[in-house]
Amino acid sequence: MLSRLTRPRALALCALPIAALFAVVGFAPLPYVVAQPGTTADVLGKDKGAPVITISGAPTRTPGGELRMTTIIATGPSADVDLGDVVDGWFRTDRAVLPRDAVYPPGKSDEEVTEHNLEDMETSQDSATTAALSYLKKDPAKVKVTLHLADVGGPSAGLLFSLGIVDKLVGDGAGGDLTGGRTVAGTGTISADGKVGAVGGVSLKTQAAKRDGASVFLVPKDECPDAQAELPKGLRLIPVTTLKGAVESLRALEKGGKVPSC
Repeated sequence: MLSRLTRPRALALCALPIAALFAVVGFAPLPYVVAQPGTTADVLGKDKGAPVITISGAPTRTPGGELRMTTIIATGPSADVDLGDVVDGWFRTDRAVLPRDAVYPPGKSDEEVTEHNLEDMETSQDSATTAALSYLKKDPAKVKVTLHLADVGGPSAGLLFSLGIVDKLVGDGAGGDLTGGRTVAGTGTISADGKVGAVGGVSLKTQAAKRDGASVFLVPKDECPDAQAELPKGLRLIPVTTLKGAVESLRALEKGGKVPSC
């Protein structure tokens, strides 16, 4: 048992290793990334002078309004994120601290991650085209769709690509602008059969959408709670699970009908 005279000295000595540990942790790299709102792009418009969506083999129209896909920017897989970065991210609404393995494939270099993301984007574009043409009952052997969006990787633009194709084509299931002249933003993967999947980083993407003029945001239904967490004022959330449901919700919004909400 420690006497009154020796206890303070003993406690001080015990505190030294703890203080040293915090000092080391404060400067040591941690297995996290810090993300923030990224750019948005109108899939109905142009990217670096070239149309994002080009269609041949079927009648098309020039829609009004905008359909904006959204992104986040995250520190790279090999970037050092220390305790200060993590604490700062936790206390800011325009930052998010995410496990590194939830954003990047584990064990991959920066170059390998970039290649992986570009492959995901190409696969997403193929699925988006298949889903849109199937929804419109268009023959993919006759209708050719080319998608162009530079400097963006990953599969999260799939839903917006599909909606853009539907909006530009004239035919079964299409009729009038989907946006009703609005700026509509959103996120979500798309499968070839038109199912919408979750993507992550939704609370940051809503901020990017509002910053760039959107009044409506399409969000995968399962991610409604994340989207509502830091929802910018004046941005309306519409949950979606399928391409068909997303189109129907936008049509209902334009006609003043019943629109799903989170």
